[in-house]
Amino acid sequence: MTRPIAPVLRLEEAFRSGLPVVTCEIATGDGADPDEVLRRVRLVSDHVDAVNVPDNTAGIVHMAAWAAAALLAREGVDPIMHVTCRDRNRMALQSDLLGAAALGVRNILCLTGDHMVHGDHPGAKPVFDLDSLQLVSLATVLRHGRYLSGREIRPAPALFPGATENPFAPPYDFRPLRLQKKVEAGARFIQTQITFNVKRFAAFMERVRDLGLDRTVPILAGVAPVRSARSARYMRERVPGMEVPDAIVRRMEQAGSERARREDEGIRVCVEIIEQLREVRGLAGFHLLPIHWEEAVAEIASRARLTPARASLSAHVEATARDAGSADARRDDREGALLNRHREHRA
Repeated sequence: MTRPIAPVLRLEEAFRSGLPVVTCEIATGDGADPDEVLRRVRLVSDHVDAVNVPDNTAGIVHMAAWAAAALLAREGVDPIMHVTCRDRNRMALQSDLLGAAALGVRNILCLTGDHMVHGDHPGAKPVFDLDSLQLVSLATVLRHGRYLSGREIRPAPALFPGATENPFAPPYDFRPLRLQKKVEAGARFIQTQITFNVKRFAAFMERVRDLGLDRTVPILAGVAPVRSARSARYMRERVPGMEVPDAIVRRMEQAGSERARREDEGIRVCVEIIEQLREVRGLAGFHLLPIHWEEAVAEIASRARLTPARASLSAHVEATARDAGSADARRDDREGALLNRHREHRA
């Protein structure tokens, strides 16, 4: 079996650096072709610290998240594996988390999961033995070396569990408190729902700061490019917990039907939102959700000046090495000159 390549900098280390962190979600395969997953991740990997792989998003069947995550780990990309409670009971969840850790997948995003009535198998039987909060607790128990039954795990899986929060779903005052419960359960990082209403998000973060959560856990603001007016209207009208202001819908409508023009406008809107979110205190970085448009990530990163922590640290290490090399060379030159003068004196 091919062993995973250790990433240059793991997500946990990126957060610990204190530098802005960038993550991105890709679409997992709609078939059994690993090359399609790798094609998508190669479009984004240079611009992010870690890559999310979803678990049958919207209740629609795709390649298993653990398999896609293992493919990424084999490429030296740090994956964030989505784990939902929709399809598995607590026994299966524990087995999957142990198996993922054995394959080099440490980062997991704990989710309840979209109900299957919204997907392509509406007649499937839901499980929901646990919810997302309980799943965070389960992952925390595992990483401390115990199964839920109390039995010891040797060795314990080196998991780095995270969770999501949606500032745009009412009741709005409850959302920071819900986030607090996830942090208390052991969430080590947070990724939010896509942000289009910056004012609402800023109000959410104000309450988060009041609770001191921004100092307890790194929070990444979700952002996404809108590809068309139709997409904007669909998210506003059909996606629960998604808030797309009328102004953004109008901008996309005014961009017209020409593909290049509307896609450029969608990227421009995304970059503007990132710039506005930079003014919100308490964020650790950004989480990009290109929604089957991984090709846009490089352009967004360039225009918004998004640099992953690992790239910033690598540049710093290289600069330090160059400075050290220059210092060594200067020292060698001085020592050489002294030696020559000593030889001349002896002569």
